[in-house]
Amino acid sequence: MVIDRPLVLALGKGRMFEETTRLFDTIGFDMEPVRRAKKERKMLADEGGGRLRVLLAKDADVPVYVEHGVADMGIVGRDVLWESGADVLVPLLLGALLPSSRCRMVLAGPARWRGRNLCAEPSLTIATKYPNIARHYVWERGLSADVLGLSGNIELACTSGLADLIVDIVQTGTTLRENNLVELETILQVEAALIVNRAAHKLRPHDIQPIVQALETLLDAAMQPNS
Repeated sequence: MVIDRPLVLALGKGRMFEETTRLFDTIGFDMEPVRRAKKERKMLADEGGGRLRVLLAKDADVPVYVEHGVADMGIVGRDVLWESGADVLVPLLLGALLPSSRCRMVLAGPARWRGRNLCAEPSLTIATKYPNIARHYVWERGLSADVLGLSGNIELACTSGLADLIVDIVQTGTTLRENNLVELETILQVEAALIVNRAAHKLRPHDIQPIVQALETLLDAAMQPNS
C-alpha cells in the first residue's frame, strides 16, 4: 500500500521543542521551516526536504493525535504519555538525547509528612495536574486518598490547605523549597519518548524505521562512557 503524503510527526510546543527540532536536524531533516512556523503561530509545517510534516500541538495532545492516526509518530514526555493512557508503540526513550525532558514525578508535601506511614492515614487529599497517574499511585500504594485534578500552581494546594499532599513534576526542586514543601517519594522518572501509531508502524515501515534507526545510533553513541 502506497501512502502519498509525508510522514506526520506530532511535536509539543513546550520546553522540548527547540531541542527536539535540533535533534531532527542532526538526523538529516531541515527543521528551520518548522521553527519558523512555531514563531508565526502556525500549527502545521513541512520540513525543508518535504519528507516530514510536523503537527504543532499542545504537549498533552500529542499522544491523542498519534493514537488516532492523525500523526504517524510523535515526541512526548513519559508523564504526558502515561497520563493520557494512549495506546501507542514506544520504540525509544530519548532522555539521553533530549536532556531538557529529564525530570521526575514526585509525591510532595509539608515537611511534617516526612517519615510518616501514609498507609496508616485514614484520609488524604492529593492535588495534581496528573490525576490518572496519581490515582494509579494511590491504588498501587494502598492509600486512602482523594485525588483532586488542578490545572496549575499545584504547590498552592498545599499552602492554602486545599490538599495534604501534591503529585507534580520536579527538575531542581526550587519551586518546592520556595513553597516550604519537600519531596516524599519518587513516582516516575520522566524523559522524552518516541511514540508511533500502531497502524502506521505496519503500513509505513520504510519511512519510520530509518528515523528509529538514526535515533538509535545517536543513543548508542550518547551512552558510550566517553561521549
